[in-house]
Amino acid sequence: MICSPQKPSFVPVFLTSRMKALSWFWFVVSAVSAAGKGVVTKPGQRVTLGCGSRSSFRSLDWFHERNLILSVNGRSGTNRKGTAKILPRSKVRQGSDLEISGVKKEDAGKFLCTLDGDSHTITLFVVSVSTSPPDELQLGREGTLQCEVAGLPPDSIVQWTRPDGQLDSGTVHFNPVTLADKGRWVCGFSYDGDTFNEILDIKIKESEPLTSSPTQSSKVDHKTSCTNCVCSPPGCTDQPHRIGLDDWWLWVAIGVGSFFVVLLMVCIIVLCRRNRRKKRKFQRMMTERQSERPRKYCECNCPTAAAKPQQGRHKGKPSALPLKPLLMQ
Repeated sequence: MICSPQKPSFVPVFLTSRMKALSWFWFVVSAVSAAGKGVVTKPGQRVTLGCGSRSSFRSLDWFHERNLILSVNGRSGTNRKGTAKILPRSKVRQGSDLEISGVKKEDAGKFLCTLDGDSHTITLFVVSVSTSPPDELQLGREGTLQCEVAGLPPDSIVQWTRPDGQLDSGTVHFNPVTLADKGRWVCGFSYDGDTFNEILDIKIKESEPLTSSPTQSSKVDHKTSCTNCVCSPPGCTDQPHRIGLDDWWLWVAIGVGSFFVVLLMVCIIVLCRRNRRKKRKFQRMMTERQSERPRKYCECNCPTAAAKPQQGRHKGKPSALPLKPLLMQ
C-alpha cells in the first residue's frame, strides 16, 4: 500500500476575514429585521417602545432617525443625553423601555434600540383621523373624511373601509352626505406583513330647513299686511318705513330733547353744590358767633354770713403806760 502525501487545504487569510465580516453583517441585519415591529398611536397620547425583557444590562442606547436620544450605562447608572428633538418628552422606564409623552406627528419614524450589542428596530406610526365639519356631518351637505398616517414609506397605501364593506382612498369627499355614509369607518394600512386599523364612527345630523330671506318672502306674498308701512304715490307699496336722512325733523327733535336733558342734569348738579356751599358757610358763621359772646357768671345778692365768735378767753396785750416828763432839779 502506497501512501501518497496529502496536500494541506487552506483558505487565504484575507478571504477568511472577509467571509467572517460578511456573515456578521448578515447576522446583524437578520437580527434587526426579525426584531422590527410597528407601533400605532395618536397625536397627544403616551406610547411605550419596548427593547427586550432584560432587567439588568451593561449599556443601553436609544436612537430616533439616527439621532441619539439617551445612552444609559447600566454599571454606573449614568445617563448621556443626545441631540434628538424628542429628548424632552422621552424617559427610560422599566429597565430598557422608552416612554414618549405628548406624541407629535414628527415623532413618527424608526427607533433603534441597542441593548448590550443586540439591536431592535421599532417603527412608530402616528395616525390622525378627522372629519370636516367635526363631530357630526349634516345630511345633504358637503363633508370630508381624512386618514393620515405619519411614518409610512411613500409607496404605502392607506384605505378607508365603508360601512357597507367597499374600499375608498385615504381622503373621502361627501357631496352630498347621505344616510348610507353613517356608521363605522375603518382606516387600514399594512407594514412589513402586518395590518393596522383605526376605527371612526360617523354620525349624521339632519340638516335644518332653509329659512327664506326677506326679499324672497316679499316677492312671494305681496298682500302681507305691514303695520309700519308707508304709501307713496302714484301707487301704494307695502314697504317698511325706515328712518333716513330725509326725516330731518325727527333728528332735530332728538337733538333738542337730548340738549334739554343734559342742561337739566347740569342745573341739578350746580344747585346741589350751591346748597352744600351755603350750608357750610352758615355753620361756620354760627360757630364764630358763639365764640365771640362774653361769658356770664352767676352773681349772688345774699348777705354775707357773720363772723364766727371765738371761743375761750382771749388775752390781749397790755397797753403801754404813758410816759411822764422828767423833773428838772
